[in-house]
Amino acid sequence: MRSGLLTALLPGLVLVAGGCSAADRPAADPDPTKESPQDPAPTSAGEPEPKAEPRTTTPEPEPAPAVSVPGLAEQRHLGDRLRLGTVRERTAAYTSYDVTYRSRSTTGPKQGGLESYTISGVLNVPTGRGPFPAVVLAHGYIDPAFYVRGQGMTRERGYLATRGYIALHVDYRNHAESDDDPNYQNRMRLGYSADVINAVKALRRTKVVPVDDDRMALFGRSMGGGVILKALVAEPGLVQAAAPWASVSSLEAQNYRQFMADDPADADVRNELIRRHGTPAQNPRFWRQNSSRPYFDQITEPVLMVHGTFDDTCPPPWARATQRALVAAGVNSQLEWYDDGHAFGPQFNAAMNRTVQFFNRQLS
Repeated sequence: MRSGLLTALLPGLVLVAGGCSAADRPAADPDPTKESPQDPAPTSAGEPEPKAEPRTTTPEPEPAPAVSVPGLAEQRHLGDRLRLGTVRERTAAYTSYDVTYRSRSTTGPKQGGLESYTISGVLNVPTGRGPFPAVVLAHGYIDPAFYVRGQGMTRERGYLATRGYIALHVDYRNHAESDDDPNYQNRMRLGYSADVINAVKALRRTKVVPVDDDRMALFGRSMGGGVILKALVAEPGLVQAAAPWASVSSLEAQNYRQFMADDPADADVRNELIRRHGTPAQNPRFWRQNSSRPYFDQITEPVLMVHGTFDDTCPPPWARATQRALVAAGVNSQLEWYDDGHAFGPQFNAAMNRTVQFFNRQLS
């Protein structure tokens, strides 16, 4: 997910290839018939003494800031140990299980450390032998204090399973029965994207469900749309397609102003973030480093964005700006509009049908 990203910094740094000036061009070879006064004197054997090669060292690239999208990309993600738990539901089309898996990522300046979390979730497995394509689901914001396992994308999970897709709904760390990361807020919830990346890898490694390893996609709603965009940036080639629905902005400064700046309920988190990192106005570099948009040129997967024209939570101009940036970065991206609000009510089935058609085409 990586060398180009890891040497870039989030403020939209672009590598520009400059032309050579006359001073940059190598000098013409000297006339071989003329003796150069700098030529070394012949040795007794008649051969010139070889010149000593100058010793050069290539400096190692500076590690990316730990709290940043480039920092997320520097990590190695090692998801595994998918475990089936209680059967939640059994229908003619699929069986739904409580599940857990292990979300591990390397940490530290030299990536010598390792952090590990057990993440809970819900897995729908279609009836039949398989192997089946799979979709990892990233839900939108729900206060972790009230969130319950599998909440937020129940309709999407069932819709996908009835159409032949394994659907793994990720709870994220600090949600439901998942392990807690005490610093998840101060680390800009980048751990959510790590948990999604590791969910894909845990599905690929499992033997307990018949997953087609080469046919996998990401699907995120609202905050989850932002989560999967960062996952795509951090690990190119992870999946074959992605669908952000009603997504938050791909610039974190806009999300801060929309959801946090004036919300009394977020005062403690907001004050701690400001103490550590400053506001977007005080420290724009940090907030860009934690946005996906400056790194869209790292995304290799086709993207289908879905947004409601009446969305008053994540304003439609955000979707337009993200789509323009994806296309400008060379991403194969489409934006589909539906006359609906943020949660998708009347147009849910139409939007889901379009999304499944997209997955069918990209994962075929």
